[in-house]
Amino acid sequence: MGNTMSIEIGTIVEGKVSGISKFGAFVDLPDGSTGMVHISEVSQSYVSEIKDFLSIGDTVKVKVLSLENGKIVLSIKQTQPKPDKKNRNDKNSASYKSKPRKPYKPAPPVTSPGSFEWQSSRPDSPSSFEDMMSMFKKTSEDKMSDLKRSSGESRGYSRRGNGSRK
Repeated sequence: MGNTMSIEIGTIVEGKVSGISKFGAFVDLPDGSTGMVHISEVSQSYVSEIKDFLSIGDTVKVKVLSLENGKIVLSIKQTQPKPDKKNRNDKNSASYKSKPRKPYKPAPPVTSPGSFEWQSSRPDSPSSFEDMMSMFKKTSEDKMSDLKRSSGESRGYSRRGNGSRK
């Protein structure tokens, strides 16, 4: 630790990657301390896996973003030049603006409540929630009575029992 260089917010220093986690990379700094580069500060392009960009032992330039509670927050991204227009042809930094845009078409207005999938557009369909509920109850009661009639009663045994009648 013979290096007397001080680590201050805003300074750019060279460090060595000493560890990699899924959320960032740890960098040993010249003064002997260790700071962390969050995954969002690794590169100008999107980073899903830090291992695709950094390896343990790599020497990197980092900018000191903050010093809080003994933690040193670093950025590699802020030491790199911002991508300019000539680099945008690169497949990793293709600009979304280069794609032709489709003209905006507003959705057609909903003209009646009967236009929803769950409602019928027939003229005899229920028009209010109460009508729909009463229709649902009637069809449910009809189905239940049909089920009761066609279930165990006609066969002479109950599904719950052991098959013998008393």
